[in-house]
Amino acid sequence: MNIVIFGASGMVGQGVLRECLRDAGVGRVLAVGRAPLAARDPKLEAVVVPDLLQLGAIEGRLADCDACFFTLGVSSSGLDEARYTALTHDLTLSVARTLARLRPGMVFTYVSGAGTDSSERGRSMWARVKGRTENALLALPLKAFMFRPGLIVPMHGETSKTPAYRVFYALTGAVLRPLRRLLPSSMATTTEQMGRAMLAVARDGSALRVLESADINRLR
Repeated sequence: MNIVIFGASGMVGQGVLRECLRDAGVGRVLAVGRAPLAARDPKLEAVVVPDLLQLGAIEGRLADCDACFFTLGVSSSGLDEARYTALTHDLTLSVARTLARLRPGMVFTYVSGAGTDSSERGRSMWARVKGRTENALLALPLKAFMFRPGLIVPMHGETSKTPAYRVFYALTGAVLRPLRRLLPSSMATTTEQMGRAMLAVARDGSALRVLESADINRLR
């Protein structure tokens, strides 16, 4: 199985990449991003694409992939709805439409978030935009699955690119991992489990197209 990951340098992406590289069923991982990756592995091919809206130069490599794990995302903090929409909805759909054209039926997993608003009419800006993104992805000729984790605990040194999140995990990291065992499965998952769940969906599919934390934690 060949996998393409968008956002492998982010906290979730780092965890997903780790699980892909460790999985014997994955033959090749294509990591597409705007900056070089520090990770090195014989089956990893990291490609720098400065403008992710322009994927023409790597379409041949994308067409050879069986699944896309889209972990790219930004915090809505400090952004108005137009800018957040451009970075969240528009960019994601641009990539997904390219993949749908190159390889219809490809598995596409999208990291959304707990509380996403599928009605697209709620008061929360980020939730509306995420909901609009999810709905558009589900309408494409892809096997699209929406991952809606709540709290995500980094397990193997993964770090967030968002300064506020880095501070949060630096202050709480020592207690988050043991605390997670006491929390309901509906509230928290881990970077490791996110990767395992995406691989399970890529291999076997899922009856659910929208997966909350408890659904993610059940997948192996």
